[in-house]
Amino acid sequence: MTGPLEGLIVADFTRVLAGPYCTMLLGDLGATVVKVESPTGDETREWMPPSRDHEATYYLSIGRNKRAVTLDFADSADLTVARDLAARADVVIENFKPGGLARYRLDYDAVRVGNPRVVYASITGFGPGSDLPGYDVLAQALSGLMSITGSSESGPMKAGVAIVDVVTGLHAAVGILAALHHRDATGEGQRLEVNLLSSAMSALANQSGAFALAGVVPQRLGNDHPSIYPYGPFPTAQGQVVIACGNDAQFARLCAALGIEPDPRFAAARERTLHRDALRPLLEAALAGRPASEWYGVLSSAGVPCAPILDVGEAFGWADRLGLEPVVHAGTDGERMPGVRHPVTFSATPAAYPLAPPAPDADRAWLDALLARAHPFDANPSA
Repeated sequence: MTGPLEGLIVADFTRVLAGPYCTMLLGDLGATVVKVESPTGDETREWMPPSRDHEATYYLSIGRNKRAVTLDFADSADLTVARDLAARADVVIENFKPGGLARYRLDYDAVRVGNPRVVYASITGFGPGSDLPGYDVLAQALSGLMSITGSSESGPMKAGVAIVDVVTGLHAAVGILAALHHRDATGEGQRLEVNLLSSAMSALANQSGAFALAGVVPQRLGNDHPSIYPYGPFPTAQGQVVIACGNDAQFARLCAALGIEPDPRFAAARERTLHRDALRPLLEAALAGRPASEWYGVLSSAGVPCAPILDVGEAFGWADRLGLEPVVHAGTDGERMPGVRHPVTFSATPAAYPLAPPAPDADRAWLDALLARAHPFDANPSA
């Protein structure tokens, strides 16, 4: 592996999405990730359709740049391997039920005895005091995210992807990198805890901030924004176009492009939001004169932020035309697996994709060889 995290060993005791997404990001950046699975395997290997060559795309989408080993903690030999890996790792990340690894002496208190420099990350659904299973849809429900998603007619709706899992994985990665920086400065490892509920409430940003700061409980507004207007999709003669006017100058350009006369009710952002019911029919009447495909060109040329509404396949084409190269291929020439590019571009240490998603227990011999090698700190435990 190459990259900014080259040389770091990550013992990955996670499954499903939040943890595996986090460890894939770390693997993209050069960390050596060892994914430990039980004999029944990560359940996402069976979550299909869709599939590619009889493998679930769910698992494949977050499985690259990892080594896979199958370990049965009920087997003493396998448990010894797991403990040896944790003792050797720079990072241990797990998403067992709170306290679930203590019975195997793989919890933080046990691991740090032999590995005081370890950064140990625990991902739970709702913190160490809750036994509620850590499923994304439960976090979307309990965090308020579902309550503000959808319209008054639709009722509460979940997001179209397990967004809380993804955000939690990102938060875990940030926390791990911060803890590694602290370790580099002090030599001290530490434990960090991340949970779906806290991650979701942080990610609600201005919406959760409305309650924390002003006691305002946000409501569902469909595709409208609570504080900005116009900001969302609008019907045209054919299809919809998304318009996003975040300031007065952009709105003035929109009015000029649509032929709407200035009105003091709409001059300032706050006033536009308060008078959106009066502004909406004016915008819709003007937009009804052309299809969305034409309005995108007209409004973009006028300096109005706007976009067509694409499906996921069309989004890949759009990103490709922008030169973002959204598809990468992981693995060697004989087993190259397409996937989505790592989202961060580095000028000196770019992400790399040397390993395709592994089959179950594909790397047991590799792990045995790694653990057989002398640890760089064995000669100087205080290093």
